[in-house]
Amino acid sequence: MTDSLFDAAGRAAILARLDRLRADSPRQWGRMSIAQMFAHCQQPLRVALGELRLKRSLIGLLFGRIAKKKLLAPEPWKKGLPTAPEFKIADQRNFETEKAALRNLIERFGAGGPAALTTLPHPFFGPLTAEEWQALQWRHLDHHLRQFGA
Repeated sequence: MTDSLFDAAGRAAILARLDRLRADSPRQWGRMSIAQMFAHCQQPLRVALGELRLKRSLIGLLFGRIAKKKLLAPEPWKKGLPTAPEFKIADQRNFETEKAALRNLIERFGAGGPAALTTLPHPFFGPLTAEEWQALQWRHLDHHLRQFGA
């Protein structure tokens, strides 16, 4: 198995983990409900696909490259990392609706490959290669799937 959403086997592995989650899957840390987590995980995928455009932040301009290097390192992400305000989900969401939407975005991102990615810089990390876009998406999904035990 590969840790790549661009690889069919890697994408299938992430989707299988997603499918193991239930509405009552207990979170291991954090405050989001599982449906909120599904909605949260959609946002970076939408940015990568060019469907959600966010302005570059001053903090990102100053610290984005350093943060990118840390988040691409092989160690698991720490719990409680900060997130963009646009990625915070405060309202209640429907488990099945958000899960289906996340599944669809993962499939479109992976099947589309590098050609489907935006050419715009990431709003925090700046310009990314296709492999960096993919690795950050994989690691973000892995982080939140582990948050709910998958």
